[in-house]
Amino acid sequence: MPGVNEERLHIRLHVYDEEIEVTVKREDEEFYRLAAKLITDRYNAYAQAYKGRKTEHTISLMTLIDIALLYQKTKRKNDTGPYNDILKKLTSDIEEALK
Repeated sequence: MPGVNEERLHIRLHVYDEEIEVTVKREDEEFYRLAAKLITDRYNAYAQAYKGRKTEHTISLMTLIDIALLYQKTKRKNDTGPYNDILKKLTSDIEEALK
């Protein structure tokens, strides 16, 4: 299938002090690059703040927690479940009233 390989892209990401080679979907390349930059920026901030006082492993975990916290807050903020439930109830009430 000629189209399958065209959808994948082999890229190199610079994450903190490492080059990581990954194969990604072409439409996801920008997200991977932004993710690598976010990790690098957050790691650098923690490394600068805790240099000599924390191990690289601990700084990595602090970086992961920071990014996971951001993800969880964003996920909760964008949770449309409660709104969908209210809309279903209102739609049901309106349809019942119009009968």
